[in-house]
Amino acid sequence: MAIVINMPRLSDTMTEGVVAKWHKQIGDSVNEGDLLAEIETDKATMEFEAFPGQEGKLLYIGTGEGETAPVDTVLAILGKDGEDIEALKGGEVAAPAEEPAAPAAAPAPAVEETPVAPVATPAPVATETDGSIKASPLARKLAAEKGVDLSMVKGSGDHGRIVKRDIDSFNPAIHTSPQPGASAVPTVPVGVESFTDTPVSQMRKVIASRLSESKNNAPHFYVTMDIDMDNAIAARKAMNAGGEVKISFNDLVVKACALALKKHPVINSSWMGDFIRTNQHVHIGVAVAIEDGLLVPVLRHADQMPLAAISANVKDLAGKAKDKKLQPSDWEGNTFTISNLGMFGVEQFTAIVNPPDAGILAVGGIKQVPVVKDGQVVAGNVMKVTLSLDHRAADGAGGAAFLQSVKGFLENPVTMLV
Repeated sequence: MAIVINMPRLSDTMTEGVVAKWHKQIGDSVNEGDLLAEIETDKATMEFEAFPGQEGKLLYIGTGEGETAPVDTVLAILGKDGEDIEALKGGEVAAPAEEPAAPAAAPAPAVEETPVAPVATPAPVATETDGSIKASPLARKLAAEKGVDLSMVKGSGDHGRIVKRDIDSFNPAIHTSPQPGASAVPTVPVGVESFTDTPVSQMRKVIASRLSESKNNAPHFYVTMDIDMDNAIAARKAMNAGGEVKISFNDLVVKACALALKKHPVINSSWMGDFIRTNQHVHIGVAVAIEDGLLVPVLRHADQMPLAAISANVKDLAGKAKDKKLQPSDWEGNTFTISNLGMFGVEQFTAIVNPPDAGILAVGGIKQVPVVKDGQVVAGNVMKVTLSLDHRAADGAGGAAFLQSVKGFLENPVTMLV
């Protein structure tokens, strides 16, 4: 019996996949554990191997390289030589018979946009009896929009009339000879319109869908706070002096948030429709920008990790994300998310809640600004953070209390080490 292999669901948000590469071709033998194809999901490009029982010759490929197919549609069929598999392909319909050709219609009268053969020696620009240049209203409108001097254009319409196609094909670099009575300096358009269309990747489709759903369904509110980072800067410098693991400011933020979430579990919750789930574990998603979009690998039990472990794990997950080597266990199960754009020079921003989390923290860069300390204006290092919350699961007072705890940990880093 032939075996149908369907497009697998390789992530919790995957609805369709793209075959990046086939490692088997029609006629090849397939055994359990053989690498069949590489499939691009919304989060990564993953290797797809033959499962136990999926053995035989590759008789049919339902989705070619670079093509997209919904989950559970026919990806390939395995079987024996000569086996009839037409009934298994599914979804294939015979092409309808060609309809008799309709009788040829009488040729329509020539219209303004009908292409004509090039004129070897264009006639001089035609003029009306009042001395104005002969041009259709549409041609005049287009010429005005493009900044084209009609006196420089040779008409191809009746009696040398300028029509739309003459404006569309006009090249000021070629048509430089002024017409009688025209200015010696040609009018050149200021610029040329152009664009590039890029197909939407699976990752970008899911980002658009999930974040649109979050923004439309979850009533967002925002709480912003300034954090004095002087002590954090000094503590980081001391920790990194001669150490094998280099602690980043983002690592300090992750640790501070993890500890604050344990103190304020309402922020570590999820809106589930008819109930609110309060998570006792702390799994923090750390947003990582990659070429195709954004991935959020998850740091599990971040509250129980020392800073060195947070640093090592974040670097490892970020590297996997950029190489598209993340596995489903690497991106599932987040209870809170952190998005840090400080390294790009961003001072402050707001982020969209990452479902199913109740909150996401947007972290800006550290900026040196005048601050008042002990009644004196001195230079200080300040970092702005903005907490976005789903108002269905949390309220302003809870968000403010959470940020107060984050601020306390970062302004007194030694408290995170005990």
